[in-house]
Amino acid sequence: GPDRSSRLKRYLASIVEAFIGDSDLLSHSPIMPPFPSLTLAVVLALVPLTSAQADAMRCGTRIISEGATRTMVRDLCGEPYDVTTRSILRRPYYNVHGRIVYFGDGLIEVPVEIWTYNFGPYKLMRRVRFVDGLVEEIETLGYGHRAQGE
Repeated sequence: GPDRSSRLKRYLASIVEAFIGDSDLLSHSPIMPPFPSLTLAVVLALVPLTSAQADAMRCGTRIISEGATRTMVRDLCGEPYDVTTRSILRRPYYNVHGRIVYFGDGLIEVPVEIWTYNFGPYKLMRRVRFVDGLVEEIETLGYGHRAQGE
């Protein structure tokens, strides 16, 4: 499923960071112990495959992908057909130059919005998941439908 894909990406990134990252910084974070170099080669070979599975969405001539803001998506794609809001609990972290560094033992509440775009009966619908205001996942659904009243 979609959550499994993101967990796999984070897991693989943590393994890669364990081999090429700053050992002092990593010694204080919950990263797996080192693997033999053959395993590293396999992991590095899989990283592009997991990244290639990330979906994107075309709005006009622009592409929306992971990391885009809600404002950017709304400006380029218009208002969504449906919006669902909820929240999740997760460990707090900092993103330091692309490296995720967790801190603290507690959990924080993070807002999640799921926007569904219906582009009509001849195009596929798209579901965009925002976590803390940024696109975390874009999913392709079945064909859309005519809006009521058309």
